[in-house]
Amino acid sequence: MIKQEKFQSKWPRRLRSIFLLLSIFVSFNLPALPQANSVPGGVAIIELGASAAKPRVKYNNKNVLVLKQNENWVAVIGLSLSAKAGKHFLTIQEKNTERKKSFMVSNKTYKEQRLTIKNKRMVNPNKMDMTRIKSERSRINNALKYWQDHDDVEMRFALPVEGRFSSPFGLRRFFNDQPRKPHSGLDIAAPTGTPIKAPSAGIVVETGDFFFNGNTVFIHHGQGLVTMYCHMDEIKVQSGDRVKQGDILGTVGMTGRVTGPHLHWSVSLNNARVDPHLFIADTHSE
Repeated sequence: MIKQEKFQSKWPRRLRSIFLLLSIFVSFNLPALPQANSVPGGVAIIELGASAAKPRVKYNNKNVLVLKQNENWVAVIGLSLSAKAGKHFLTIQEKNTERKKSFMVSNKTYKEQRLTIKNKRMVNPNKMDMTRIKSERSRINNALKYWQDHDDVEMRFALPVEGRFSSPFGLRRFFNDQPRKPHSGLDIAAPTGTPIKAPSAGIVVETGDFFFNGNTVFIHHGQGLVTMYCHMDEIKVQSGDRVKQGDILGTVGMTGRVTGPHLHWSVSLNNARVDPHLFIADTHSE
């Protein structure tokens, strides 16, 4: 009797170990999601339910990233800094049916930042500058809204460069006391020549030297998830290159509109600029 009780008492411990191993195995095989924060400049993660075929989802008439988690599909939605607090809607298409699903966006107020730019043309461009800016805009917009539908989208990013976070995302900016668009990325200060690494696998969809952004690289990671790297000193990749996490994209510089050497890193999801911190692996537990 005593031996039997000892034998039986071991099973709950063994079962717990088995379930723990299974849960770890499942979690490693699920696609990593960014941190959810349903605010302007944040990310909303909406459960869509189970279905045999992948649903097609749109938000504000733009395609939305959809991935499978266990048996359920989830939509990962980028919310622009101009998004209003309140109820928002997704359009979900499954086979021959279409339905709406609502979700809430909360308000968020970002801090101000005032910068002095010595090159006044970078604040108030002349006519020749404006001609260049307009010609570059379509290339930038096309890169940011690039879409290719595949399921292996890695959204847990490594930092692209080691350095100090000098300007956080979302700041309401004033250049020479003139209001400008909010800060749509994360600035990381580092010496000129510091290597910039791909935070995740993807395809280089555009590179160039732009008026405000300076030397810039755009990487598409899948389903409308695009990252942008600005003010680079050197670009070491070209359009069409496939990169994996850790590959060198170029080096930190101070090209374009800058006050010192740094990397401006933007994350765009369904063509909405969102907070890169939500995608950084080390901040998921914070």
